[in-house]
Amino acid sequence: MSLDEVKNMHNNDETNLSKKAPHAVVIPYPAQGHIKGMLKMAKLLHHKGFHITFVNTEFNHRRYLKSRGPHAMDGAPGFRFETIPDGLPPSNEDATQDVPALCQAIRTVFLPPFMDLIRRINRDGLSPPVTCTLSDGVMPFAIDAAEQLGIPVVTYYTFGACGFLGWDQYRPLMDRGLTPLKDESELTEEYLNTKVDWLPGFDNLRIRDLPALFQTTDPNHPIFHLAMEAAEAVPRASALGIETYESLEPKILNYLSTKFPNVFAVGPLQLLLNRISSTSNSPYLDSVGYNMWVEAPECLKWLDSMGDKTVVYVNFGSITPVTPQQFIEFAWGLANSKQHFLWIIRPDMVMGESSVLPPGFLEETKGRCMIAGWCDQDEVLNHPAVGGFLTHSGWNSTIESLSAGVPMICWPFFADQQTNCRHACEEWKVALEIDNDVKRVEVEKLVKDLMEGEKGKEMRCNASVWKKLAETATTENGSSSINLDKLISVLLSKV
Repeated sequence: MSLDEVKNMHNNDETNLSKKAPHAVVIPYPAQGHIKGMLKMAKLLHHKGFHITFVNTEFNHRRYLKSRGPHAMDGAPGFRFETIPDGLPPSNEDATQDVPALCQAIRTVFLPPFMDLIRRINRDGLSPPVTCTLSDGVMPFAIDAAEQLGIPVVTYYTFGACGFLGWDQYRPLMDRGLTPLKDESELTEEYLNTKVDWLPGFDNLRIRDLPALFQTTDPNHPIFHLAMEAAEAVPRASALGIETYESLEPKILNYLSTKFPNVFAVGPLQLLLNRISSTSNSPYLDSVGYNMWVEAPECLKWLDSMGDKTVVYVNFGSITPVTPQQFIEFAWGLANSKQHFLWIIRPDMVMGESSVLPPGFLEETKGRCMIAGWCDQDEVLNHPAVGGFLTHSGWNSTIESLSAGVPMICWPFFADQQTNCRHACEEWKVALEIDNDVKRVEVEKLVKDLMEGEKGKEMRCNASVWKKLAETATTENGSSSINLDKLISVLLSKV
């Protein structure tokens, strides 16, 4: 079946998709950032005529309903939500689950219930038979499932190409004896500065610029093994999709295209979604949000009262923990900068303690500070009042900031964040890096440089260039739009 035939089928029967329509099962890694990216991809496929089944874990399904309301998933024709168990004990529903335990469950628990779900979908007659899967790159069991079912599977990385290529280096690093470490004494500055000179597309790359998960002394660590298994499963997928755009990472994408047969840069996803024309079912999908914490509407109202490019947006993502001392240093660094700032402090952000601001902080920052538990980040970054972003360098945050033309201060924590930070600072020239051992004096200086200094002006200019290139990539005939159609052709290959 061709893409045009799918579109025609969809347009002729929008409220009750034909039983012959292609049906994609979409499954994200069970964490906020991954769910956001994969749900955006699911919406794009739905717009192109696919019936969608979006699969969350039971735990995240409960979190989602708690934040969005009991009817958050109702009303979108041809778009259903299903769940599978994760096998983990109960945990705080205001926080992401323990990541090592989650990674181990993905490796050992998820495949059988996922297969059972697909079989049930194919039996119940409520939707067309499943014809393909779109799997988060960090869910390699979905490739096993697709092989057993004899259907195409696209593995989609909610990383950048730089992050994926770093992820792909687990086996080479092991073969070269650079990971895992024998003990913590080997984690020296000399080790971290070891040149990674065997990778095309990366210039002057060091061990410290690769995903921090390499720096382990435990060869059996579940995160380490899941990452390696996920990277090594990619050649078995029908195609590899990455949320990036060709003009942002051309050398790396060219290299990946020599290693894997079908590599498609499809991003930024939000810009592709913004270009979807209004249809009768689009209002329903627009109401399907991405966040598992309640968004504070007062954030945008407060920004409306601020001048253009006068506010620093501060958000360390959905997983990054902050020690009580780091929290205090960030607080006083922001206060002492005398800048206006919007700070997102999620309920589980401070390790072992509630997120209590230091005495005197609110008085010192009165009139120039807004604190909230969560927000719609796309809307915040695109608000004219936002002039800079203090971030943990997750890929969602990085590409959303580039798409909005907003320069950054980077404080990476783990996974691909070190690689994203390195590229934002060294390749794209849109960011400054803050030391992991954060001090208030450094925070104050970097925030001032970002908002008032010559370096900030230069980075803002560079960011505006990347924004324009992202917009070009997502036009009707742009590279990302063309690549999306190519990715869809792979998913349709057996329909």
